[in-house]
Amino acid sequence: MIELDKQDGLWTVTLNRPDKANSLTGAMLAELAAIAESATEARALILTGRGKVFSAGADLEEARAGLATSDLWERLSAAIAALPGLTIAALNGTLAGGSLGMALACDLRLAVPGANIFYPVMKRGFLPQPSDPQRMAALIGPARTKLILIAGQKIAAEEAYGFGLIDRVVPAEELMDTARAFAADTLAADPEIARGIAALCP
Repeated sequence: MIELDKQDGLWTVTLNRPDKANSLTGAMLAELAAIAESATEARALILTGRGKVFSAGADLEEARAGLATSDLWERLSAAIAALPGLTIAALNGTLAGGSLGMALACDLRLAVPGANIFYPVMKRGFLPQPSDPQRMAALIGPARTKLILIAGQKIAAEEAYGFGLIDRVVPAEELMDTARAFAADTLAADPEIARGIAALCP
């Protein structure tokens, strides 16, 4: 249910459980974390999904059994954030719940029109993963972070672009080409220069 494609330094990771809105099981989370931890050799990494939803977050049955508070979420986002290469979340649709953490950990986020972003942890009686509010607030400020986490608002991709949570809204048929275009300079550059510039960016 996790696909990994490696081509010339570009790793593309695809969530492939569209019949369940790409909701994540513990096994899928562990596999994603292992991929991210091994991707230090990747020059760029793109995260995307099959179907019309990027991810609905935790699989509901497993969430009720404890997955919602698993440290796998934090392990995954920390591994993505630590990567030296360029990381891009290519959101093929709505992004919800704990899966938001992996997108927040990426350097860039693209989304298709009409995609929604929401994180209903308070409604479901859970705390968000510790780094998620911090990364979100760094991107969009504390008030808008509270709008999503405490007020429970769904934010459309176009509004999220205005907030700075999404870096580009692109038609679905152009999503992956745009993501690959964003990675092109990094892939073509001297690896030391690419890593050096990345290290200088906050």
